[in-house]
Amino acid sequence: MAPIQRTSQQWVEKYRPKQVKDVAYQDEVVRTLMNTLETGNLPHLLFYGPPGTGKTSTALAIAHQLYGPELYKTRVLELNASDDRGINVVRTKIKDFAAVAVGSGISGYPCPPFKIIILDEADSMTEDAQNALRRTMETFSKVTRFCFICNYISRIIEPLASRCAKFRFKPLVEDIMSQRISYICQEEGLHLDSEALSSLSRISEGDLRRAITCLQSSARLYGSSISSENIISVSGIIPHAVIQSLFEACKTGVFDQSQKEVTNIIAEGYPVSQVLSQMIYRMTRRLGFVKDCQKLTSVLLMELMSTCS
Repeated sequence: MAPIQRTSQQWVEKYRPKQVKDVAYQDEVVRTLMNTLETGNLPHLLFYGPPGTGKTSTALAIAHQLYGPELYKTRVLELNASDDRGINVVRTKIKDFAAVAVGSGISGYPCPPFKIIILDEADSMTEDAQNALRRTMETFSKVTRFCFICNYISRIIEPLASRCAKFRFKPLVEDIMSQRISYICQEEGLHLDSEALSSLSRISEGDLRRAITCLQSSARLYGSSISSENIISVSGIIPHAVIQSLFEACKTGVFDQSQKEVTNIIAEGYPVSQVLSQMIYRMTRRLGFVKDCQKLTSVLLMELMSTCS
């Protein structure tokens, strides 16, 4: 089937939750934030957790619910801290925005008497920049709230973290992932069989953004009917047959056979981190004889690889 024509809009943005209550799976976070929004007394926020779990979407939904589309432009400052992460940005752009008082609101929205500064990927900020933020947060706390978003809370200095209400975002489970993907498929007129849906959920590893991006890429390449093979081809993961051959070669204990499979993998240009990730997944989730302590070691190894990359 020939690829179908679709709009250029990214589905990640098109299907981004518009309200906090629409954020998928993060029930405790959503419930707490909904209660906080009703009171209008929003603290400084720190959202942390794996990529694609709804951190940025939640922060943007809070801002839109508080100010609406008009005041959003003047009362919300979005910065990607991986780009604007130096101390000069804190002393100029952030401090100048935080110091400005706010005016009256617009009927129909809560419009609290403060602005919001959203710092995405805050764990990329230098330590000097984070230290400089401490005083800014205290000085302008009456007119400005900060929302820090990061993957690794350990990279946020303790004085900053202690000033914020912390919310952990969990990776999405397969059932929730499948429900959201099925909804998007219905809206976009796509057909995914159960195997393709399961493959997409498994490949994404709890990252909904990755799943939606992979789905849109598959739709552009293969049209409205998408198979599991299409999903795997677009996702960039290593084919199951390659991992199976490597696994069987390792089980035999014959060095020459294992060396041959490794040579083939190198020749194909597959990244070693992806090979290890899929091997670990197979051993910890597909095989029953792996002990809990071995599973824990494997998970920690995967986290270490993710951190180093």
